[in-house]
Amino acid sequence: MKKTDLLVIVIILALVSPFFLSDEIFAAYNQLNTSHGILMSFVKFALLATFGEMIALRLRTGNYNQEGFGIVPRAIVWGFLGITIKMAFVIFATGTPFLLNYLGMNTVTANNSQLSFQTIFIAFSISTAMNLMYAPVMMTFHKITDIHIASTGGTITGLFTPIRFGVIFTKIDWNRQWDFVYKKTIPFFWIPAHTITFLLPVNYQVLFAAILGIALGIILSISGDKTKTIDSNESNK
Repeated sequence: MKKTDLLVIVIILALVSPFFLSDEIFAAYNQLNTSHGILMSFVKFALLATFGEMIALRLRTGNYNQEGFGIVPRAIVWGFLGITIKMAFVIFATGTPFLLNYLGMNTVTANNSQLSFQTIFIAFSISTAMNLMYAPVMMTFHKITDIHIASTGGTITGLFTPIRFGVIFTKIDWNRQWDFVYKKTIPFFWIPAHTITFLLPVNYQVLFAAILGIALGIILSISGDKTKTIDSNESNK
């Protein structure tokens, strides 16, 4: 274990411990979630999902950061994706029970505070609908921004340069994107994990989803995820 690992652990404990030691801080956190759900989604994903990518980099290279990695640009992208994830949570958590009602299942009588076959099935249905319809689009966009950030030197200025979608699409390893990211992580990781997410109180759902982003970063690292870049000639096309 490196000194940087110990420093990271100390920082995490310093940031997390107040939520367990102070009822006032925990209550303030819940109030912020209730009053500013979209903003808090940005913050949680910007911090936690980016940290997941830093852990992935640490496992691959031995460092939490390196030249061109672009921690701040990645945090900005993850914050934006966090907003869309919160929107997806609201849309699918609201719409899926209506669809189940339309198909003949009475979801109105479901008590979300009690664990039952009905509540588990509803949570599973919400997770399945969201991960089959929304997740592939989000994952593809995230891969595109990964390549864009790497290709522009990991700078904030580079992040806000035009994204050459046509060029970047040709740089994505679509075999791996399908065989691992879509075909394996969605049914075997994301759908079960988000089933648990939708069984949690609303205030904790986005936080749990952001924590899952850390786990995915580790999974991608173990699988040997490599981000390609586009050269300057391609990026100017």
